[in-house]
Amino acid sequence: MFLVVVVLSLPGFIHSFQPLFSFDGNSTTHRDITQRAVLRKTAEVCRDIAASEGRDFSLTIDDSLTVARVQRACSSAGVSAVKASVKLESFIAGRWTLGRVCHTLQDFYSHSNWVELGNKAPYSALIRPDQPLENLAGPNTPTCRSCTGGNCADNLLPELLQQGLLTSGYFNIFSSSKPAGKCSHGGSFDKTSKQDPVGGISKDDTGSSHGSLHHKAADLAVNATMELLEDIRVATGDKNFLRLMGLSQSSVLCFVIDTTGSMSDDISEAKRVSFDIIDRKRGTEQEPSAYILVPFNDPGFGPLTMTTNADVFKDRINKLTASGGGDIPELCLSGLQLALTAAPPSSEIFVFTDAPAKDAHLKSTITALIESTKSVVTFMLTDVLASRRRRRSLQGTSPRSMSQSDAQLYRDLARASGGQSIEVTKSDLSLATSVIEDSSASAVVTVFQVVRNPGRPDNFTFTVDGSLRNMTAYITGAPSLTFNLTSSKGVSQSSSQSSGPLASFTTAGNLRRLSLNTDNQTGSWEISVASSSPYSVKVTGQSSVNFIYNLVEAHEGAHGDFSLKEGRPLSGGNASLLVSVTGSDTVKVTEVTLFDSSGPTEVNGSLQAVGSGNFLVTFSGVPAGDFAVRLRGEDSSSSSRSTQSGFQRQAPTQIKTSSISVTAQANNSNIEPGSTISIPFTVTTTSNGVVNNSATGSFTVRANNDRSYPSASPSTVTVAAGSGGKANATVTLTVPASATSGTDVTLTIEAENAAATDTNYAVLRFSVSSKVTDISRPVCQVVSSSTSCPSSSSLCASSQWKFVANLTDGINGTGIESVTVRQGNGTLNTSTVDGAGGENITVATYSASCCAQSVELAVVDRVGNVGTCGGQARESTTATPATTAAVSTTSTGGHTLGISYCLWISVAVSLLWK
Repeated sequence: MFLVVVVLSLPGFIHSFQPLFSFDGNSTTHRDITQRAVLRKTAEVCRDIAASEGRDFSLTIDDSLTVARVQRACSSAGVSAVKASVKLESFIAGRWTLGRVCHTLQDFYSHSNWVELGNKAPYSALIRPDQPLENLAGPNTPTCRSCTGGNCADNLLPELLQQGLLTSGYFNIFSSSKPAGKCSHGGSFDKTSKQDPVGGISKDDTGSSHGSLHHKAADLAVNATMELLEDIRVATGDKNFLRLMGLSQSSVLCFVIDTTGSMSDDISEAKRVSFDIIDRKRGTEQEPSAYILVPFNDPGFGPLTMTTNADVFKDRINKLTASGGGDIPELCLSGLQLALTAAPPSSEIFVFTDAPAKDAHLKSTITALIESTKSVVTFMLTDVLASRRRRRSLQGTSPRSMSQSDAQLYRDLARASGGQSIEVTKSDLSLATSVIEDSSASAVVTVFQVVRNPGRPDNFTFTVDGSLRNMTAYITGAPSLTFNLTSSKGVSQSSSQSSGPLASFTTAGNLRRLSLNTDNQTGSWEISVASSSPYSVKVTGQSSVNFIYNLVEAHEGAHGDFSLKEGRPLSGGNASLLVSVTGSDTVKVTEVTLFDSSGPTEVNGSLQAVGSGNFLVTFSGVPAGDFAVRLRGEDSSSSSRSTQSGFQRQAPTQIKTSSISVTAQANNSNIEPGSTISIPFTVTTTSNGVVNNSATGSFTVRANNDRSYPSASPSTVTVAAGSGGKANATVTLTVPASATSGTDVTLTIEAENAAATDTNYAVLRFSVSSKVTDISRPVCQVVSSSTSCPSSSSLCASSQWKFVANLTDGINGTGIESVTVRQGNGTLNTSTVDGAGGENITVATYSASCCAQSVELAVVDRVGNVGTCGGQARESTTATPATTAAVSTTSTGGHTLGISYCLWISVAVSLLWK
């Protein structure tokens, strides 16, 4: 599905533009700023791709853009171009880094006096580490005078403005101390603003000290964010930029495969189904956006393959062979952990195995990653009862077979994720893998899902709306299970009819797959299931209308705003969700509910619209349990089969509550190879959603990372009497010196109560980044620009012109990695020669028709610094040779350079605070 990441990563700063919501209805938030910039820049990239391919792009690029409008326009502009064969990139970690950078960059315009100085354009030096920061007010330079009568409009000193000096405001919630004559940030939480000079200069919202300039600051922040995004776009290329923005209409194809001796049939089937999907969908909008493969056995797992090149994936899976496996248990969960942290959020992952997990201790870690990423995991379990016999014949040993408790681990993980545990014989596996083909379709949504364990007869209803097509129902359970299906028009079909008026279905092992006939039958349908054994029911379809959600929590800042929450909500407390409807501008949400999929408990949320199809949903007193999020509403779009159609959607992944809170905050999300970082964390006991100050007890601690990097943590922490219900500890993580820059690392910290009945977690994401010492942009020196073009435009098609430039990155530079044509439609060739000073020179030769007489090249070095150079043909009457001095603009690039952005902007802001 299409997704523009509008909340990339917004730390809960206590003084900034509001992170998520504007409760006064008039202020601009970080989410608004980032969304406006991302949508506009994404639309620009899609427009340019369309132009380069000779197709129209009919969309006005302004602040009226919505996700749905950009989706439709970009879809027609050729989103399949995103799925080009590009080298592997860590786009998820890149988004997190980019979000932090955007937050810091945007706050410059709210916290400094850049707007008050009359500037109409962004301060570009903030994102160009090779440019100095100029006109900063010195440490002893007075900058403010006290506000008069609460009016702070003119509290900046006139001489500061006359000299064009940059400054910012001091902020402290604990102390009122600040240097004499210096500005404060302002607001009720800022104690420094009570000390002379009194007041502040913040423009965080319309009610701030300089709130009258809030919208000017926000507009500059949008333009600055677009400038940043353009830099990254040039460094990474249009296709990778769109992938970084999350622009994709198809899912990933992700397999985790047991490669031990008895799995040859399963591996063959995985090859067959993946090759079939690739060959049928290659070059279409439904071609998977990425391919992920993780093999596992014992004693090893991996390596991870993640690629957008279908042929690379085919080659890797084709090389898998079944061998080894002396004892039955395999490292299944270790392989799954790699897949969960590599795949984009909300991916569907398929695990093939016929053996229990040797690393069952990772169950809680896997559950935490499932909940954090909202990914769906389906297990294809084959010949469970035959495992012992098959492996004995292969190995000459007598290991145990998979027990019910072994299989239950997979069932529990499938249930937590909203996936399925499909148990079939190896001969029936090809019937069950139709589930994989179903999930690989575009825009697959979950309409309804429920689990009954223990089993009991029950009736379930779900709503079919006019946007749904290709609907499928999956029922898993014992062979004795029976069901009855009833449409909105009262037509029925029983499980004794494999083909009938409402569905045709196939049975493979414990799975019944029903292909539903919903044509002209919108409204409420019913499935009645009769079984005393555990079973599950899942209904999916294809639709442009869906929703995503994130847990949020009120942070204790000056704005009373919300920030994203990691981990589980607290039992008995309040919970808040940020719900975003995607794929439609015509949906009206009427109900968001948390319901226990295995019981009768439901909690209705209170909805508050916060603009652009987003809702803040608050639930009061959520009881202990496992819950799914269900959304209901109406869609009045003209594309629906009725003028107004009720609809429902359900999030597959469960939300589980906890009476434990785990919080962790790393000082830096970037780690150098060969270094060790410390991550402090706190375990807090709660009762009915609030801290239980009198509680005591011990908690088991587990810290795991997906790269198997060395780490250390206490095995237990103790909440002692008088500790306020809290215990503090530290995890250390060491990155090997051999780690590759750009690698992302996911660390999961868990705490479990003494009875092993309650767990909560914190998930932290880091990027490995070598220290960037090359901040200089590549330099271009124009060697020649041919002068053979005729002066008459009518004669241009019969003539060519040539442009030649020498490109260098300096002796101490990292070297030029790529040269691309940003503007121009000619032919570019490059070659490398040795320069006189020992540096490599890339010679760029560009030729084009005289009908297109200008060119601009983008030159990127190996750490992402960008230089540009350009030239223009002259008329044939011009005799002066065109040699020019170095020309370079723009500096930055990729996820690695996002780190240097962050450091540079942080330095800039810290200088301003002095």
